[in-house]
Amino acid sequence: MAKTILITGCSSGIGYDAAHGLHKAGWKVFATCRREEDCERLRGEGLTSFQLDMADPSSIEAGFNEALARGRGRLDAVYNNAAFACPGAVEDLPADALREVFETNLFGLHDLTTRAIKVMRAQGENGEGRIVQCSSVLGLIGIRWRGAYVASKFALEGLTDVLRREMRDTGIHIISLNPGPIPTKIRVNSIPHFERWVDWKASARREQYETSLLKRLYNPPNKPDTFELPCSAVTEKLIRALTDERPKSHYYVTNATYLAAVARRILPLRVQDWLFAKA
Repeated sequence: MAKTILITGCSSGIGYDAAHGLHKAGWKVFATCRREEDCERLRGEGLTSFQLDMADPSSIEAGFNEALARGRGRLDAVYNNAAFACPGAVEDLPADALREVFETNLFGLHDLTTRAIKVMRAQGENGEGRIVQCSSVLGLIGIRWRGAYVASKFALEGLTDVLRREMRDTGIHIISLNPGPIPTKIRVNSIPHFERWVDWKASARREQYETSLLKRLYNPPNKPDTFELPCSAVTEKLIRALTDERPKSHYYVTNATYLAAVARRILPLRVQDWLFAKA
């Protein structure tokens, strides 16, 4: 029987590529999306797809139960990919904006993870399965304008570290995947959240918004970002995380992520502040 994997956030980008890549590799993929129209599109492409909204506990429960039913009670892996961003200076972010980001990027992810662990504990003599959390290079370092997203990914890194250590006495592997610059729709998808929550015109940093963030948000450059790799590069590392006999705690994607990890370990904080303030 083919191994089963539940993937969140499959409407585009990293999740979309992962769903198709694992399907081609012989996995039974449950490719979930927040909106039914996206699920319908994926079903038309030959994938098994149904709704799972990470900001809605009832949708998480229904989507997880659907995956179990389709997998005949077994779930070999979960790839928590769904996430979104709300750009803006930290001083301009209302607390409700942070709550909204954390609801999907951390709380919903945690809900799905704990449900999966309960099922995986019953598989094999000592439990069996893999849970891969899609973190980010921004789970390793913080750069300006990304405070809400960075906070959610730093929190995810900490939660994942503790969970990984707690699960060492089981056969369930907890893994962090850290992409760097990848061409996805996260920037475009963040615009409605930015417009809803950030009153940049009234900000003390209005001029900086106009000369920096707004240009990148609404008129991104036509050339790839430095160190950018395609979504397929993430899928390649995901497959390794799912199949390596002794998986690593972290799988980095793009040179930017490797450099950030090294810089965080060896550079003094004052130098990091200077360096990453330019990012």
